[in-house]
Amino acid sequence: MYAPAQHDEITGLVNYIDQQLEAIRSSVHGLTEEQAHRTPCRSELSIGALIKHAVWVMRNVSSRLTEGPRLGPLTEEVIADFADSTTFGDEESAAELLPRFDDAREDYLEAIRSADPDAEETEPPAPWHGIDEPRPIRLRFLLVHQVEELARHAGHADIIREQIDGHHVSEMVLTRAGATANDFFTPYEPAEGTITG
Repeated sequence: MYAPAQHDEITGLVNYIDQQLEAIRSSVHGLTEEQAHRTPCRSELSIGALIKHAVWVMRNVSSRLTEGPRLGPLTEEVIADFADSTTFGDEESAAELLPRFDDAREDYLEAIRSADPDAEETEPPAPWHGIDEPRPIRLRFLLVHQVEELARHAGHADIIREQIDGHHVSEMVLTRAGATANDFFTPYEPAEGTITG
């Protein structure tokens, strides 16, 4: 949890974003590969797919923050790349995704730390929202959107995890952080052979 603090704006954003990333990453703690592929809700997204998509989000935003926005038209390749980021094939491994997640996370958070929320920027078109032309923004718009985007995916991962085994992602976050048991929390003990990295 991002504990109450008197941080500057960018530090606060980084910490809220990282809190969501830790929830997404922790959602797979103690699951088998088969469970990481399950889609127990009506959505086609699994926990593995949400982790894979988070890697895609982090890499794309890191690139945008360091190289500038992609303002050209959406190509079939760009659309296919996005679609692939939300699918988790039988041959893919959640455990093997975690090192890529960790590497992307480090680069992504560093790119955000280096950003000026008040900088003028251009937001690319978003035809899926009926926005067909680039629009001027302050970079704050993109940074706050990262909190929103990742919080949505972290919440989705929590719902899927509850459907799989009845456990909450917050238990996994606290367990991975080494929190001690108290009246509100008992550390989770993953079964042997499950994903714990």
